[in-house]
Amino acid sequence: MTVQTITSTAELRSICDELKGHDYITVDTEFMRTTTFFAQLCLVQIASENNSWIIDPLANGIDLTPLYGLMDGGPIKVFHAARQDLEIFYQAMGKVPHPIFDSQVAAMVCGYGDSVGYETLVKSIARQQLDKSVRFTDWSQRPLSERQLSYAMSDVTHLRVIYKALMAKLEKSGRTHWLREEFDILTSAETYRMAPEDAWKRVKCKSSNRRFLAHVRALAALREELAQSRDVPRNRVMRDDTLLAIAAHPPQGKKDLQKIKGLAKRFSEGSDMQTLLERVQQVRDMTENDLPPASTSKPINREKAGPALDLLKVLLKMRCVETGVASKLVASARELEEFASGERGLHFLEGWRREVFGEDALRLVAGELAMQVVGKDIRLSEVKS
Repeated sequence: MTVQTITSTAELRSICDELKGHDYITVDTEFMRTTTFFAQLCLVQIASENNSWIIDPLANGIDLTPLYGLMDGGPIKVFHAARQDLEIFYQAMGKVPHPIFDSQVAAMVCGYGDSVGYETLVKSIARQQLDKSVRFTDWSQRPLSERQLSYAMSDVTHLRVIYKALMAKLEKSGRTHWLREEFDILTSAETYRMAPEDAWKRVKCKSSNRRFLAHVRALAALREELAQSRDVPRNRVMRDDTLLAIAAHPPQGKKDLQKIKGLAKRFSEGSDMQTLLERVQQVRDMTENDLPPASTSKPINREKAGPALDLLKVLLKMRCVETGVASKLVASARELEEFASGERGLHFLEGWRREVFGEDALRLVAGELAMQVVGKDIRLSEVKS
């Protein structure tokens, strides 16, 4: 098929002005992120009910302002697995596109399983087969072949069929409101802000040493600041194992830094050395009251949770099969563990999740419900007092 490629601001403005009056559009992006911190936007694919276009952000002189205007309000923007696409737009616009519809989330509500892939929905709903031969394309290269462009376009043309089918199911089942909370999270700027002070959450480490944890936080924040300001991947600045080695053995000066395996030269000889040493010294100067807590989450009493946890897993699976909703969307494994250990301020005890699972979970652990095997099925029954 012939793909309409938009390479000028005038063309883009004309199309965006036309699309503002539509009820919905389908959107996808292609990007590269191998050598940069922020994703490099390489293509934007858009389709309306009857037309489709590829926008080339790398075209000489093109200004994407009209596209960003279209993303801010106007028609529903339909994505599949929207988070990365929305993050790219947020970094470019300073806002998250809205209103949105994520077909992956909707498919989980409609019984297609946990984190269902686009290819699965194309096969099962659109009854089409995706050509996967060019899926690992370097989208920053020009020119792109007609085959590459056709593959990129299929990510939004099939999505029109998928969107309409999922919306019909949601409206029939009365579950459209189930999506509201998930979409509110996806369209919140907080979801995409990468604050340096929160960067330590990405580093996997288990320790009860509060000063060690303070060093991890300080070093992770420094790495995040440098990675963002220089637009390079975090590991190009400092690998996790190197960061943890510095936190475990805080350096006093240049000689100590030179002994750390895998540390980039700029930290042991160059411009960033003094900054790193200052951050380490700041942690040394902290009082006990200033240090972070040893753990940010409550430990799970697995001995106490054991039998109840097993029953809750069975109950969750049973209720999700009955209602045709993905279990991952209802309750996480961690939430089940916390609930079995006595925690009650949990996500699945609110709204539609309480109706699907939470109410029965409360009654099960209170001894008001029992499970019994009937043939190949498991059934719930009231426990008489």
